[in-house]
Amino acid sequence: MNAPVSWMTRVETYVAYRRGHGFKLSIDATQLRSFARFADKVGTEDHLTVALAIAWAQSSQRPGSLTWGRRVEVLRGFARFCLREDPATEIPPQGLFGPAHRRLIPHIYTDDELSALLEAANGLSPEHGMRPATCRCVIGLLAASGLRISEALMLTNADVDLGAGVLCIQEAKFHRQRLVPLDPSVTEALNAYARSRDRLVPRPACDRFFLRDDGRPTNQSGMLYALQTLCQQLGWQPRGDYPYHRLHDFRHTFIVRSTLRFYEQGIDVDRAVLALSTYVGHAKVSDTYWYFTGIPELMAIAAERFHKYTQGATR
Repeated sequence: MNAPVSWMTRVETYVAYRRGHGFKLSIDATQLRSFARFADKVGTEDHLTVALAIAWAQSSQRPGSLTWGRRVEVLRGFARFCLREDPATEIPPQGLFGPAHRRLIPHIYTDDELSALLEAANGLSPEHGMRPATCRCVIGLLAASGLRISEALMLTNADVDLGAGVLCIQEAKFHRQRLVPLDPSVTEALNAYARSRDRLVPRPACDRFFLRDDGRPTNQSGMLYALQTLCQQLGWQPRGDYPYHRLHDFRHTFIVRSTLRFYEQGIDVDRAVLALSTYVGHAKVSDTYWYFTGIPELMAIAAERFHKYTQGATR
């Protein structure tokens, strides 16, 4: 009689299968391994059942329906995979604990805050090292282009065409590529950074555009620490639902501020948002709408338009 296959083995088989089809599955893999450890420890079920899914979901150290719902959502794909070999598998129903996602309100930076951040970055230590210049340039690029932080830090020298003022994003989300044209002021800032970088790091250890003093690539954890250090020095508390300032909020800020500019310039917003969605690398325009946040300036425009509507105006 064959020994039963462990849940960890089943999970690793599933993860390898999905990754073989191009999915990174970084967060889901961590969650699924947590499930496997739980299921192997409990050892009461040979099949994936709804009862086992519920028990694991509610074992989270962060109790709440959103957490439980997200855990069950991760299991549904794994359950469909198991069903192919085990007809006794039960697929947990969608919405078992209600919605698995809730949009948390991000911090939308004002123009004054962005200026203050860039100025404060000059004071980072070491005084004459790469860190102040790199942090200032990365923050400025995120705010001016809406890039994901991973996209910015993965840029190589070959990806940054300073002559044409265009970035080539080689490995965007879902393995997509895209070209990102830049405002001349951004290209000028990148040019200045490249000259300073080449002077301070004449023999880099890699071909990445953004470097540390040791010639190695700047990493996301270092950038996040720098941002939170600067915000703490400035005495800022995050607005919205997150307990700390995030690098991803620059992407939210770029999309919201771009939309505000469309309204102020009288541009057809519906058409402009389609172009904006392509520019920031979204797979569908609904992903871009997800980023919209009701800042006071946009709410004032909405209120004015509604007032005109009630007065019988067509626009």
